[in-house]
Amino acid sequence: MAKKGGKRKAAPGDVATNRQARYRYNLLESWEAGIELHGSEVKALREGGVQLKDSYAEVRNGEVWLQHMYIAPYKPAAHDNHEPERPRKLLLHRREIERLIGKTAERGLTVVPTRIYFKGSKAKVEIALAQGKDMRDKRRDLKARDQRREIDRALAERSR
Repeated sequence: MAKKGGKRKAAPGDVATNRQARYRYNLLESWEAGIELHGSEVKALREGGVQLKDSYAEVRNGEVWLQHMYIAPYKPAAHDNHEPERPRKLLLHRREIERLIGKTAERGLTVVPTRIYFKGSKAKVEIALAQGKDMRDKRRDLKARDQRREIDRALAERSR
């Protein structure tokens, strides 16, 4: 039976997390980046209207851009609203961008956002260098998770 309450909440302090990232990719390194937003986007973020599932980051002309991140329109903004899936610039130091360029030049590596959160009044994105998993790795991870769950259940029953 499914749990009541509907949508699963993000971790405390997080606006949104990309739970699919750990399933689809092996995460190798992670960085914290600022994100350039419009006013209505910040308000929509505070309401939790963001989705990271299919988003990724790419380096163009020495700048890092976040693609396909959906931020829901902010209703009170009416006609001054933002475009929900526009590319958004990530704010990183030059040496971090150069490192990303070097790493993504390797075959099979990409940059994906793993979570969005507020640090003080600033919106931050955690991005990770990721290598795609094949189906065998995904099945192995699911099997290990199911085995862990059964062991935990057995230990809980035994302790009763």
